[in-house]
Amino acid sequence: MKFYHLLSVVLAFCLSVLVLKAQNNGPKTPEEQEKQMMEYVDKEVQRLSNLLDLEYWQEFYVDSTLTHDLKAMSQELESMQKAKVENRDLYVSIQDKWMQQVDNSYKRFFTPEQWNKYWKTGGKRAQEARDKRNNKNTKKKK
Repeated sequence: MKFYHLLSVVLAFCLSVLVLKAQNNGPKTPEEQEKQMMEYVDKEVQRLSNLLDLEYWQEFYVDSTLTHDLKAMSQELESMQKAKVENRDLYVSIQDKWMQQVDNSYKRFFTPEQWNKYWKTGGKRAQEARDKRNNKNTKKKK
C-alpha cells in the first residue's frame, strides 16, 4: 500500500514539474511567431488547394491574403496587448474582423463552385459564429 502511495506522490511531482516547465517557456520570440504563422499559411494554402482544386494563381492569392491579413491582425492584437487591454471581446472582435476580410478576399478570386464548396466545408459555420458573436456584442452595448 505504501508503494502505491509513494508512486502517486512521485507521479504528481513529475506532472507538476512538467507543467511548470511548460509555463516557463514563456512567449515565443517574434521569429518563432513568424515561423509558426508561415507554417500555418503554408498548411492552409495546401489544404484549400487540395479541397478546392485551386489554380496556381489562386494559391498565390490565398497565400498573399493570409500572409497580409494574419500579419495585420497580429500587429493589431499586439498593440492591444501592449496597451494592456483586458477585454477578451475586443480581441475576438479583431480576429473576427480579419477573418471576415479573408473570406471577402477569397470570394473575389474563388470560382462560384469553389466558393460554394469552401462555404459548405466550414466557411458558413465560421461566418455564423462571427455573426452570433457580433450580435451578442451589439446587444451588450445597448
